[in-house]
Amino acid sequence: MGVVIESSVWEPNPSIYVFLFICCCFSICLFPHASNLNRTSTIFDHGISSSFLRFQRNFLLLYSLASVMEGLWSVFGEFELASYGIGRENMVMSLCYGYTTALFAAPFLGVLSDLTGHKKVSLIFCILHFFVGVWKKISEQPSIFVTSICLSLANTIFSFNFETWMVTQHEKQGHRLDSLNDTYWLMTFFESACFIVSQMFANWLIGNNMEKNTAPSSAIIFLATICFTFLTRGWTETPGTTSFKEYSMSFYAYIFGDKRIWLLAWAQTCLHFSIGIFWILWAPTVVADGREVQLGLIYPCFLGSRMLGSTAFPCLTSGPSSLRTEDCLVFAYVILAILLSIVAFDYQEIGVLVTLFCLFHACVGFILPSLARLRTMYVPNELRGGMMGLSLAIANAAILLSVVQGGYYWNVGNAALMTFGVFGLLLAAGSMHALKQWGKQPYNNWHKQ
Repeated sequence: MGVVIESSVWEPNPSIYVFLFICCCFSICLFPHASNLNRTSTIFDHGISSSFLRFQRNFLLLYSLASVMEGLWSVFGEFELASYGIGRENMVMSLCYGYTTALFAAPFLGVLSDLTGHKKVSLIFCILHFFVGVWKKISEQPSIFVTSICLSLANTIFSFNFETWMVTQHEKQGHRLDSLNDTYWLMTFFESACFIVSQMFANWLIGNNMEKNTAPSSAIIFLATICFTFLTRGWTETPGTTSFKEYSMSFYAYIFGDKRIWLLAWAQTCLHFSIGIFWILWAPTVVADGREVQLGLIYPCFLGSRMLGSTAFPCLTSGPSSLRTEDCLVFAYVILAILLSIVAFDYQEIGVLVTLFCLFHACVGFILPSLARLRTMYVPNELRGGMMGLSLAIANAAILLSVVQGGYYWNVGNAALMTFGVFGLLLAAGSMHALKQWGKQPYNNWHKQ
């Protein structure tokens, strides 16, 4: 008599989604009370100016549209490439194309954004998504080279340009500097929420058809058209008059000549690198040893944790017991390094592994708005895009080297790649500690009313 062994597929407990949702709602509802104890102005105050609320809501709407477009492409990943019959080596080459493009394009796009205007670069973002949507809709088998380059350029623009534009317009319209805190954590919150919505939307568009489906491409074309229209009609921007020579001199004086900005740039680079390594290795780590897992159900847990982490930012940096941002970042980076080291050097069951990954993303959700706040404190708005583009280029160079060595030549294992991320996160924590010591006189007076 034969023995039949039934294989079980691991899925997260549905109560996890309810728990994350309730925690996010509780944190948002608790924030106004904590802020009012400190008598600071927040988006929840009735006395805040209507012009700022209108500005903030318009920006968050635009940023949410852009996040949905980014999320729709990122949902499919290897599944979409496999649907076209593309093998593993070509998938690795696709990653290499993307990171190589980002490596060289990030500094150029950052400088272009500062010199020609952030609105024009945002329009390029919409055009790139529109082009890829049309290309995939009309082509039987779209070129990996073309799509990887276009999506990498769009993702690079998304990483810094919208934030830079918002901060610049915020200053030009004369809004309070301290009100930027709300917009920073709401950006992270809405971006994560839109990525979850993108996954649900993409699954609904595809339905039960596992073969090639052009519905997501049609949705991208529609969203890109709406975003382009909203940009051209709903936002204004005064073109800059600074020449490239003047910009280069200012960039050299402020960015290369200030150790505090170097420390901040290094902390940003290490975070981008560790996040990139995570998204490359999280799925192979979870399914190691032939474990069967519903990866699509785990993805929202990560993003929900990042949403929850973003709500911790205003609670820790405002209110009667507010902490200095640099101190919080030191602890957050150390926690990230510990979590990643546990995954790298100790075999874990799926439940424990997913919990560690969720904690990792909760810390990331707190770090992202914290770094944005420090950029406003130390980096001139006129040079913000170039500085962020430079840090992205360094991070993409490190990720590209890791992909080539680990995914193509097989010279480095997954544990070693995570170890590099741990080492970078510890260096980032040291950078934040040094920034605390040297950052006595920031570029901007953050507490200016």
